[in-house]
Amino acid sequence: MDLWVFLMEVVVLLGGAFVLGALAQRLRQSPILGYLLAGTIAGPMMFNAAAVNQAAELGVSLLLFSIGLEFSFGQLRRMGRLAFGGGSLQVTATLALVALAASAFLTLPQALTLGAIVALSSTAVVLRLLVDRAEIDSVHGRTSLAILLLQDIAVVPLVLMVSLFAPAAGDTSLGLHLIKIVMSVAALAAGFYLLLYRVVPVLLSQSTLFANRELTVLLAITVGLGAAWSAHAIGVSPALGAFVAGMLLGESPFATQVRADIGSLRIIMVTLFFASVGMLAKPLWFLTHLHWILPAAMLVFLLKGTVIAVVCRIFGLGSRQALATGITLGQVGEFSFVLAAAARTGGILEGDIIDLVVSVIIVLMFVTPYLIASALPVADRLVSLTSRSPGAAGQPLRAENAAPGDRVLVVGLGPAGRGVVELLLAHQRAPVVIDVNPKSRLYGEKIGIEIHLGDAGQEEILTHAGLQKISLAVVTVPDPDTCEQVVSMIRGLRPDLPIAARCRYNRHLEALRNAGADLIIDEETLMGKTLGEAVLARLETDSCTGLACRMAGRTPESTNQQ
Repeated sequence: MDLWVFLMEVVVLLGGAFVLGALAQRLRQSPILGYLLAGTIAGPMMFNAAAVNQAAELGVSLLLFSIGLEFSFGQLRRMGRLAFGGGSLQVTATLALVALAASAFLTLPQALTLGAIVALSSTAVVLRLLVDRAEIDSVHGRTSLAILLLQDIAVVPLVLMVSLFAPAAGDTSLGLHLIKIVMSVAALAAGFYLLLYRVVPVLLSQSTLFANRELTVLLAITVGLGAAWSAHAIGVSPALGAFVAGMLLGESPFATQVRADIGSLRIIMVTLFFASVGMLAKPLWFLTHLHWILPAAMLVFLLKGTVIAVVCRIFGLGSRQALATGITLGQVGEFSFVLAAAARTGGILEGDIIDLVVSVIIVLMFVTPYLIASALPVADRLVSLTSRSPGAAGQPLRAENAAPGDRVLVVGLGPAGRGVVELLLAHQRAPVVIDVNPKSRLYGEKIGIEIHLGDAGQEEILTHAGLQKISLAVVTVPDPDTCEQVVSMIRGLRPDLPIAARCRYNRHLEALRNAGADLIIDEETLMGKTLGEAVLARLETDSCTGLACRMAGRTPESTNQQ
């Protein structure tokens, strides 16, 4: 292929991804859908089948390389119980259930590959939407983030599993093929370890060389593409080799500089990957097989959402938050494309099966914004239909024999809630706490306060906590929508009760007032005033000598000693 023709095709592909990505963003969709559509439209017109396959394989490798750069063993160690235990259980359970159902129609390798594809959700789409909706600090937002983190880590063993299902020619034993992959990856990792931890640090030992950002960018590109080529050359999945190299580079002494310098490169990697996946889509096949695609998408959502909700309940979340998390993560996302592309390259999934998989993923990604927007309302509806009686509410750890005028309801036991509780106790008041986190029991036992485990947005929980005997309510949860819902519920049950509420973002002030809050603490305004007062206090206490010393790079103490 002529170089300039190829360059023109890449420019057209990236330009189409930009235009359609911007259009998708305008329609409140993820730009990823625009990238997919660009590949679907431009791919068949410009690229042949061989080029499509190679572009998809290279795109998978580059995406896994960028994931490896962000991977951190320290981050893995810091993952909480829900993230590691709950996320692992969710991935395993979803994979097993889908594989069990699919094994009636497909071979075992195909069924397991299909289960792995369904087990992963869309990190890029879900996190962006949760941040845009100011729900990332909500209970279901934090839970979704924890599970997504584990799913991202699970991509690597799942890619390895898919690679095992496609032995190279001449391999007669799965065991021998596994040994070959392990030995090859170990040799590749050892080679890149020596390069990145022994050779490159010596070459970049001079500060002037390391400070040259061009060199770090070139290093990242060389390592990423070189790892993919090396893995392909020794018969290992290029995606797996690229991830190992990215992980080693991400843990190297100059990892921080590399991450900062290749932001634009990562965008190109992701865009080309999704465009290459879009080339695999067949619009005509999609339209003629909607009667298969839509029911399959619904089944995937129901099964996966149910599994996630059950896992969240097992790990102590309330019904409302567990259901909201299941609805939020019930779709299938970008890393499922990674597995689908690897399965297609290895000949595991072909023909109508791979077309159905790609189509279902696209449909579920398209409806993700609507699923996230409706997660809490639908969860509330489901909880109201299934709740039996007030006895289902959480049980208090300890009852306080306090006068009604001293009892203050505190909703939420995060840092803000604990600050309120400690001040109330210091002034001989009796806090009554409602929180959804089961770990709050330990804190309640330690300081001896009354805690009700449950969702304060439900009438049964508030009634069981003794709302009628409360003199004032304080809502400290950071999520604006949850805060508004709790305030509205309390106001409806106690029209005369004073309510104080935390407002995380200034734009939610009016909504909280309309919900019935009497006293609203606006965090953004309060932070601005606090910062301003601290700056002024620092300026007023600084003497001219101190200012001069700091400008000269010395301290007042060293000046006085002279």
